[in-house]
Amino acid sequence: MNNTLYPLKFNPILKDKIWGGQKLKTILNKESDLPNIGESWEISDVEGDTSIVLNGSLKGHSLKELLETFKGHLIGDKNYKVFGDKFPLLIKFIDAREDLSIQLHPNDELAAKRHNSFGKTEMWYTLQADKGSNLIVGFNQDMTSEKYLSHLEDKTLTKILNFDEVKVGDTYFIEVGRIHAIGAGVMVAEIQQTSDITYRVYDWDRVDDKGNERALHNDLAIDAFDFNMPDNFRVAYSKTENQSNKMVSCSYFTTSYLKVTETLKKKNEHDSFLIYMCVEGDAEILVNGISESIKKGETILLPAAIKDYEIASKNATLLEVYV
Repeated sequence: MNNTLYPLKFNPILKDKIWGGQKLKTILNKESDLPNIGESWEISDVEGDTSIVLNGSLKGHSLKELLETFKGHLIGDKNYKVFGDKFPLLIKFIDAREDLSIQLHPNDELAAKRHNSFGKTEMWYTLQADKGSNLIVGFNQDMTSEKYLSHLEDKTLTKILNFDEVKVGDTYFIEVGRIHAIGAGVMVAEIQQTSDITYRVYDWDRVDDKGNERALHNDLAIDAFDFNMPDNFRVAYSKTENQSNKMVSCSYFTTSYLKVTETLKKKNEHDSFLIYMCVEGDAEILVNGISESIKKGETILLPAAIKDYEIASKNATLLEVYV
């Protein structure tokens, strides 16, 4: 395998979902014949869904192979000590034509014990939202497990949920143990720990084309709730042009908002890979005189070994992510 690392693009892994739509095709230019594309997994190391390189001399190799070969040069020495041959983040675009199920995710401890997995702390950046569409995050009142269970049994769960009408740029931090759902008409970029563990507690009484309801996980979910969380899930951030504006920083990832209108000389000062998700416009990323383009709906991984690079654009909005 060629030992020179460069900005890496991967083939998107598209997921057909009962609630999915067509915006990933029509707005983000994903190519697919799937009827309801709910998710595009941009960078994934989930078992059975490992990303494959799309560009350059490493084309055709999997993210897993890259990790085993390049180790700390790919993800950073510190990250390699913690995660080994496991990429720590799962990067997605999500399009909800219908409401997603009401759900929550377990913490690291529960996920390790029950599923041999990481937990699933995540964040959303709203790329597009139809007029009047909502995200559901948290409860609209103080909650206890008893009160929650009685509403669940009475099928009045939606009465105690917090509905937020959203617009482009609205950003949410979803900690483990917090109830949430993406509402119909919303498209988001999602950055999360590498985990596919979701506990569905309510699915709007939906059935598939064979008349079956999707499985719920209420017995698992009740232990995973944190009913004492503060309402600090809405993320305020600055939008100063041509600099990284921190949005979310937690022990699992840091994400910044970067609007580029000129050529920026950048330095990776973290012992980590960098990921750029393009959410508006297009840009060029230049490393050692080699240029790789990124346009709306695309994602690029800059290996940790790359320290100096440039980003050039007249008008691009990027999410910049590292661990």
